[in-house]
Amino acid sequence: MILEACYFLVWLVVLSLAADRFVFGASVLAKNIGVSPMIIGLTIVAMGSSAPEIMVAATASFNGGTDTAVGNAIGSNITNIALVLGITALLKPLSIASSTLKKEMPLLLAVSLLAVYFLADYELIRLEGIILIVLFFVVIGALAWMSIHVEKGDPLQPEAESEIPSGVSTSKAVSWLIIGMILLPLSAYFMVQSAEIIARHFGLSELVIGLTIIAIGTSLPELAACVAGVLKGEDDLALGNIIGSNIFNILAVLAMPGLIAPGVIDANAATRDSYVMIGLTVLLLVFSFNIRGSRRINRVEGGCLIACFFGYQYLLFS
Repeated sequence: MILEACYFLVWLVVLSLAADRFVFGASVLAKNIGVSPMIIGLTIVAMGSSAPEIMVAATASFNGGTDTAVGNAIGSNITNIALVLGITALLKPLSIASSTLKKEMPLLLAVSLLAVYFLADYELIRLEGIILIVLFFVVIGALAWMSIHVEKGDPLQPEAESEIPSGVSTSKAVSWLIIGMILLPLSAYFMVQSAEIIARHFGLSELVIGLTIIAIGTSLPELAACVAGVLKGEDDLALGNIIGSNIFNILAVLAMPGLIAPGVIDANAATRDSYVMIGLTVLLLVFSFNIRGSRRINRVEGGCLIACFFGYQYLLFS
């Protein structure tokens, strides 16, 4: 089992690196053909941060692991808010100045509520998967529109621009894009295989393995990006990565089991986990835009989020 855990970690690292190279190649290619850095930041980079979850959910769904895929989508959102954002705020309080993020947060709440509604009957059908993936492309278009019509002086704009690599040739960008596209599904497949073996050994359900080991693993790139962002003073970009990733986790990741392996799901996903996700999403909005009018997530609030994460883990394993 130790060897299997090592395999899991190796493929997790490969998955994370593949996602990073995929985003790098896609971002550089988009910039070289004249796409605005703001559009790249709000769409390609945000979508790329959800690439590990999308690949894992698709792989699990093809293997009949609908609950693993559903757990990955919900668990990644819980982990992103409670653990990733909590750790980030503990390191350095996040100041929120971007009006673009203010528009994205209600969108995150709306798609999260839609997910709760779809899961409420303990079933995810193909029509719901189609609706989610259609909304995914609609949201991509909406984010692109928002990036074009961004308010003057929005701090998210220079932060997004500084993150796009410069001076990289198109051929090199295409090479990394292709490498990322090959390694993402390959590493996702082997990581899911290892996770399922570990889950069976410890007697864990498919849902719990998706909510925990896989969700935490696929959220590590977001943690690295957020910590790097706040240390460079790019607070809005760090929070924007979390919001964008969570939106795409609902629309693209949760769509995978609906499209590939529709059917009955573990009831706990509907009666427990989806409500934890909604509660944390509401808490994120309250912390970000509180009644005092300040736009800041401080260390106390970061500590509260981390406490919520460990409380949830205790709930899962008790």
